[in-house]
Amino acid sequence: MKKTTTIRTTKTTKATKTAPVVKTETKQSYNPWSFSIYVYWFIILFFIAATFYILGRSHGILNHRVPLNNTASVSEEALLQASDYYESGKTKLLSGDVEDAIADLTTAIDAGNPTVDMYVLRGEAYMQTANYAGALVDFNAALDMNPTSSVAYYDRALLNTRLENYEAALADINNALAARATTDEDILQMRDLYAKRGQLNLWLKNWEGAIADYTNSLARPDGIVNPTVYAERAEAYTAIGDYTAAINDYSAAVRVISEQIQGAPTAGERESMSSNAMSYFEKSAALNLQLGNESAALNDLESARTIATALNDADTIDRLNGLIAELQ
Repeated sequence: MKKTTTIRTTKTTKATKTAPVVKTETKQSYNPWSFSIYVYWFIILFFIAATFYILGRSHGILNHRVPLNNTASVSEEALLQASDYYESGKTKLLSGDVEDAIADLTTAIDAGNPTVDMYVLRGEAYMQTANYAGALVDFNAALDMNPTSSVAYYDRALLNTRLENYEAALADINNALAARATTDEDILQMRDLYAKRGQLNLWLKNWEGAIADYTNSLARPDGIVNPTVYAERAEAYTAIGDYTAAINDYSAAVRVISEQIQGAPTAGERESMSSNAMSYFEKSAALNLQLGNESAALNDLESARTIATALNDADTIDRLNGLIAELQ
């Protein structure tokens, strides 16, 4: 075995000795010249690419005048577009084009650097489409950005009221009142905030708290008196048995309606206000009967019938005629 291995090794060595001349000639046939050709073309291609790059840069600078601080310019443009979309969304929302308003406000928010107002306005739009989950996300985002935004707290309180989560709504109104006391936001009136808290206390059967809030609302000089504030305080007075105070409030509600009804912009609103006044007269009549004031109750029912006649409400007229006949 060793001898056989030696013979094979020797043959291989001899074969190797006969090959060098051929192999040396092959290497020399394309070595240094072909290598220098590749280097030469590589250098040429490099300079061609560099030339096109320089010319392209020069063309862009000369023809398009791209500023060196291009990033800042684009950022400023994006902010401008976001502001434009916000204003467009606000205009569309006020005109009743809710879906397009949401689209514009979403574009404004997605453009970067969203503001509290963007989230609040889109949340209000979502509420109008009954997308309460989306509205809640936006109001929360607004409050994350500004924990003292009374508008965001107020809107979230309205949302929680629609969801019948009255305890959460009450907490939001309390926060809105606290925030409003430290910031002068004209968009919210203290009168309205106290009236809303009074309503929540009424629904939670906190009668005394409701009366206090409604009284505080009516005492505020800012804003316009809402006749329902008197009517709802009358309900709270009725709940604690103070019928005289309740009757006075129903009378005050009717008086406010009589003062405001001519300024109502549409026939539908005037009809709604008249219908409310008719209801307040009926409730006052019921309370006067509880107090034994049949004459006052009769006057209330007759006033209610007059309004029903003006509204062409035949069913209510018939019912009131029956009650009046019983008292006469």
